[in-house]
Amino acid sequence: MPLIRKSTIRGLLAALLLMLAAGAGAATPARMLALGDSYTIGEGVPEEERWPVLLAARLAREGVACAPPTIVARTGWTTDELLAAIEQATLAPPYDLVTLLVGVNNQYRGYPTEQYRREFDALLERAIGYAGGSAARVVVLSIPDWGVTPFARTAGRDAARIATELDGYDAIARELARARGVAYVDVTAVSRARGAEPDMLTSDGLHPSGRMYALWTEALLPVVLQRLRDGAR
Repeated sequence: MPLIRKSTIRGLLAALLLMLAAGAGAATPARMLALGDSYTIGEGVPEEERWPVLLAARLAREGVACAPPTIVARTGWTTDELLAAIEQATLAPPYDLVTLLVGVNNQYRGYPTEQYRREFDALLERAIGYAGGSAARVVVLSIPDWGVTPFARTAGRDAARIATELDGYDAIARELARARGVAYVDVTAVSRARGAEPDMLTSDGLHPSGRMYALWTEALLPVVLQRLRDGAR
C-alpha cells in the first residue's frame, strides 16, 4: 500500500473544509411574503424601515439568511381589496414565511364584523396555501390602535370606541388564526402604550415610524425564528 504524504492529507482536509464551507454558504435564503395594508407597506417611511424589511435584516443577524421580502400591500386596503389584489399579483409560492396584517380600514369604514370574519378567513386560507400548505409558516399580526394618535384626536374621533371596535376585529383574527394553527403576534399593546409619541409616528401623525416598526419586529422575531428553525422550512 503506497504511503500518503502528510502534506497531501493536509491538502485534502483543507479542500474538504472549503467544500463544506461553500455548501453552508450556499444555503437557500428564506423567502417571505407579507400581505396587508398601509402598516405593511410602511406608509410614510423609507423602504428599509418597513417592518418586513426590518424583520428580514434581524433574521440575518440571527444567522437565518432571508431574501428581500415580497410585499402585497397598499395604504387603504380592506380585506376584500387585499383578496382582489392577491388574485392579480404575480407570486411564486411556496414561501418560507407568510405574514398577514389587515383590518384597520374595515374598521375605519365601518364594515360589518361578519364580513371581516369571512374575508379574513379566506385570506388565512390563501396565506397557508402560499406557505406550501403549512400553517406553521404563517404569522398574523394584530391591528394597531390608531385611536391614540394625534390624527385621531385632531379629527375628533372617539378613542374609546376605536379601541373597542379594533379589539373586536382582533378577537376574530386571533380566533381564526388559532383555529387554523397559525401564530398570532400582538402589536396592539405597544401601539397603545407608545403610539402617541412623536418619534413613533410619521409626519402625518397617524402611521407608525420606523422606530415603532422596529418594536414590532422585536415582537415578531422570536416567533418567526422558532418556526423557521423548528423545521417549518
